[in-house]
Order: sequence, then C-alpha cells, then structure tokens
Amino acid sequence: MSRTYKPGQEAPRSGQYEQLGPRGGGTGNERTVTRGEPLPPTPKPGMEYKLVDPTKHKPGR
Repeated sequence: MSRTYKPGQEAPRSGQYEQLGPRGGGTGNERTVTRGEPLPPTPKPGMEYKLVDPTKHKPGR
C-alpha cells in the first residue's frame, strides 16, 4: 500500500494529493500542495491523503 499522510502533516513532496476516505478508498478529490507545507484539513474526520501525481521539475529552476 502507498504511504498515506494525515491532515496538518508536512508534505514530503510537491504535487497532487488525493483525499482518501476513512476506510482508505479514493474520493477523487485532489489538492495541490507544495513540499514543506501542511496538508489541508479534510471534510470528515479519519480521512487522509495519498500522493498521486508528484510535481516534475528540475532542481535549481
């Protein structure tokens, strides 16, 4: 299983994070988060995030 992250936790990479339901199923809702920023609150308790599309960029740009 892919690593999941809780709301308020620091994002390890920049990219699109999908909200997962309390039982781990995908919701289709994504949020763009920059590395080092906290993941936003979720609409319901027990939800988490999964990185689904990391940002692709070259370092130093």
